[in-house]
Amino acid sequence: MTESHNILITGASGYLGGTLLARWASASLTGYDKLFALVRTDAQREQVKQYGAEPLTFSPRDEQAVRNVVIQNRITIVFYLIDAFESVGQENFIKALGEVKSQTGLDVHLLHTSGAKIFSGLAGAPTDSPLLDTDPRLYEIQKAQEPPISFMQKPVETNTRVIDLAQANGVKSYVFAPCIVYGRGEGFGNPISIQTVDIVKAARAAGQVYSVTPGRPTWPVCHVIDNTSLYLQILRSILNGEKPEYGKNGYYLAASGSVTWDDLSN
Repeated sequence: MTESHNILITGASGYLGGTLLARWASASLTGYDKLFALVRTDAQREQVKQYGAEPLTFSPRDEQAVRNVVIQNRITIVFYLIDAFESVGQENFIKALGEVKSQTGLDVHLLHTSGAKIFSGLAGAPTDSPLLDTDPRLYEIQKAQEPPISFMQKPVETNTRVIDLAQANGVKSYVFAPCIVYGRGEGFGNPISIQTVDIVKAARAAGQVYSVTPGRPTWPVCHVIDNTSLYLQILRSILNGEKPEYGKNGYYLAASGSVTWDDLSN
């Protein structure tokens, strides 16, 4: 028997979150009562309503505000799409979801949107062989990572912190890792990837494109619609009671191909 859920999406005005919301109706999801979307402005409130989402305005960094919203609305699923580096917001949601589980006995879920770069050599991950999201050692690999670039330490720790805290609070966690996402988004906010924009800005400022690693390093890539399809498939599996892998086994890399940096820069 499946449970009926209330769902919250953060990042609805962004590239990934906006496309997810835009594809919501056509996905024909069942097994939930209400869909909520975190917004910051009145204009965003009106936009998300057009997709059937009830707008909520609060700060994910405010622990009490998060607790109030999650408990009062009996939210059982959170898709967190707004911060891959720090874990403050995710921790607040996990604690609140844990309380909902204690009060209702319902299964509760948090999907944290990370990034493929956090599984790269730049973050201290091994690069001598492909790193698969199905590898049962992936959690231990992340725990052992020592990034050569210091600012990458925090997002690495965020991934494992989300998993550890979720397990301690009875929350099922999923680490979703987008890669180089391309294609025009379908949401009401940001229509293109900030990665592509930043590459172009850096190249224009420097007057050329640089390759900073030897050889022909490759990166996984994914069209924004394929990326959205994986978000929706994970959610559909949860709603249908299919029990997708979670926690230390709940890593999901959204990749449908790969590209070399040389080809991208050319």
